Amino acid sequence: MEKWFVTAKSGEFDKWAETFHISPVLARILRNRELKEELTMGKFLFGTLEDCHSPWLLKDMDRAVQEIEEAKAQELNIRVIGDYDVDGICSAYILSRGLEVYGAKVDTMIPHRIHDGYGLNEQLIEEAGKDGIGMIITCDNGIAAAGQIQMALELGIKVVVTDHHEVPFEECTDVDGTQSRKEILPPAAAVVDPKRHDCAYPYKNICGAMVSFKLLQALAEKSANVALQRELEAFYEFVALATVCDVMELLDENRIMVKEGLKRMRSSRNPGLQALIEVNQLDSHKLSAYHLGFVIGPCLNATGRLDTAKRALELLQSKSRVEAVTAARALKELNDSRKNLTLQGVEDAEKYMAEHDIQKDSVYLIYLPDVHESLAGIIAGRIREKYNHPVFVLTKGEEGVKGSGRSIDSYHMYEAMVRNKQFFTKFGGHKLAAGLSMNEEDIEPLRQALNADCGLGEEDFYAKVVIDVPMPLSYADEVLAKQQELLEPFGVGNPKPLYAEKNVIFNRITLFGKNKNVMRCNVSTADGRMHQMVYFGNMERFETFIREKHGEKALEDLKAGYGEVTVNVAYQIGMNSYNGRSELQMIMQNFC
Repeated sequence: MEKWFVTAKSGEFDKWAETFHISPVLARILRNRELKEELTMGKFLFGTLEDCHSPWLLKDMDRAVQEIEEAKAQELNIRVIGDYDVDGICSAYILSRGLEVYGAKVDTMIPHRIHDGYGLNEQLIEEAGKDGIGMIITCDNGIAAAGQIQMALELGIKVVVTDHHEVPFEECTDVDGTQSRKEILPPAAAVVDPKRHDCAYPYKNICGAMVSFKLLQALAEKSANVALQRELEAFYEFVALATVCDVMELLDENRIMVKEGLKRMRSSRNPGLQALIEVNQLDSHKLSAYHLGFVIGPCLNATGRLDTAKRALELLQSKSRVEAVTAARALKELNDSRKNLTLQGVEDAEKYMAEHDIQKDSVYLIYLPDVHESLAGIIAGRIREKYNHPVFVLTKGEEGVKGSGRSIDSYHMYEAMVRNKQFFTKFGGHKLAAGLSMNEEDIEPLRQALNADCGLGEEDFYAKVVIDVPMPLSYADEVLAKQQELLEPFGVGNPKPLYAEKNVIFNRITLFGKNKNVMRCNVSTADGRMHQMVYFGNMERFETFIREKHGEKALEDLKAGYGEVTVNVAYQIGMNSYNGRSELQMIMQNFC
């Protein structure tokens, strides 16, 4: 079920429109993005790299830089340990390449999802000790690895943590009876994580790759290493890729870095990225955040899911085009296989839900022992999207049960897990996503506990459709569509603007495309103007809606081309380029 909301924030729209030479409609959308002052609006529209925050504002950055400088001076062997998702792979690539250019002795380890699990473990520490490693630098992990880091210290290995995940904490009762939280930081030489309570970094929602980049930025500045300073620009595209794929908000410096990264990726000098763009038949000049999140990123992720993420890292480290294209083709094939397995996994999840009456719960806990554990997060995301409930999908791993969760805005998944930490052998994550390990016998007790204290009500499960501007279709033109490009890149925190008009008259619908999965709609409005819209959503749902609201004959008339049924429409606009021509396109997103 959906609930439509119109964003109605007040502001000086005409003044802002004049100041920035934009439409008042665009000015209203800027206000909807919580921008209130001309300075922040200007940064949003025209921000540059100079507007990004200083790396020195991150807590422990000075200590991290000092430790690395000393490690280089002592010629210690440094090992970068990342993670097996896109953010972890990009973080590891950025750090290892940057330290190599800096002149340090460095190698890289990406844990195996099944054999090693997430982040640091005892085996990785033992291997580092046997390999003569003098320093470990974590990226996109480490904040929850206090025990493993203590083990490294006992082996004489220094550790620097760079991470962006939530800091583990425990609830404490103060002397006056009030509840407070005590953060549990690992005993590393430096812990660089913007989520630390005592970190004053102005923007907390950056990914692991951004933290890695900031470390190199600070190191280049402190050491005055010219080679490293020159290399920094080559990392923008990897920070952009990780930011989008780790579902960070495209606001503040994230927005700037993704814009700058996309610019450089369109003419990337990295053979691995070039090859991924090529094998996926993408037009490099038209790359967008969508392509990062839904085409390129999944190919890198597939290696960590079905094979080893080292293959993705090796792709990014490729030196020749031939080597890169061969590796990229293999990654694409893995991703195609992953897509098929995911479809089957979603079917299995829905079958489990029906058999176990899961839909009566507020928090869905779905156990799929025969599904590959690497697919749990994707399946959880698909179920969350369809039902708008927090979802955990559990699978049977080599050592007990493993799982991933995906949440909704009104449910802080990580905090819920902290409240129920007795059921987990290992866990970590964010507000909207988490990973875990547990024992099979605790699945049912966990389901009951999560639902008992979730604090969710029926309203939380309605999908929210947020309208930026109620606007007649006739107001949508090419000028506005082109101005709208100033708001790109679109994504989490900065969605593509959504407009709406009531009582649009549908005259004809036509299905086309290879699988008849695209609908062209001929519509008219009260002023008599004719328009054309397209719809890429659920065709069956739309037909059911028309049938229930207007009757079977109305649906038949629509298909025949002489219908006249009214529909409230939420739509987006953009410029569609095809065969050298560009024209305005209206896309229906929602209807009621």
